[in-house]
Amino acid sequence: MMRTAAGILITAAVLYAFACLVLFLSQRSLIFFPQPRRSGSEAGIMKLRVDDGELNVTTRALTVPDAVLYFGGNAEDVSGSLPDLAAAFSQQALYLMHYRGYGGSAGKPSQAALFADALALFDQVQARHPHVTVIGRSLGSGVALYLASARPVARLVLVTPYDSMVELAAGQFPLMPVRYLMTDKFESWRYAPLVKVPTTLVTAENDAVIPRASTDLLLTRFQPGIARQVVIAGTGHNTVSGSPLYALALAATAR
Repeated sequence: MMRTAAGILITAAVLYAFACLVLFLSQRSLIFFPQPRRSGSEAGIMKLRVDDGELNVTTRALTVPDAVLYFGGNAEDVSGSLPDLAAAFSQQALYLMHYRGYGGSAGKPSQAALFADALALFDQVQARHPHVTVIGRSLGSGVALYLASARPVARLVLVTPYDSMVELAAGQFPLMPVRYLMTDKFESWRYAPLVKVPTTLVTAENDAVIPRASTDLLLTRFQPGIARQVVIAGTGHNTVSGSPLYALALAATAR
């Protein structure tokens, strides 16, 4: 009887360890969903040189002092966001990054790569435009927030942002030691206290992907007077940008 019980425990432990290994090895396929570029011409693409090759950046080039950098969601073709951003920021140059593996960009995505690429893009854009607003949506909110903590951005806009992606994953896999397995943690709470520029959190009222509690917690991480929250009523994580109030919220952040 004891041998049987011991055998069951050993088998369960082996299966659990195997499940942990599978989760560890496949974690980036659960975070990143690269998309092809579906709109825009090659004439509107800027090439950003990085260590893995070149990244594509969808642009609307204007010779003006103000620019907007946009970092999209984990399954977003950012070229599709160009019309909405062009309407909201009519007087700014626009730069929308296709992450590594997305939209024809070289390489494979990771937190470290996205953070490094965001810094490289900012440095290149700021050389042309001294005032740079940074926008990040969903996954990209963590990229934008990190960038704003490390570079002198003019303004920061976070759309459907999270406090910590590793905490979101822990909620999805409550029986797994996600906090120890996850390498791309995207812990926005680490960088929010370092941000010193006006910041707007645009929240979908009925977000079923990033719980409202995570966004609300992130809001508390900023220094007093830095961040404000705009809640778009009646919208979800993937429908917030379809609301006329979303366009107004973005336009209100324009210089």
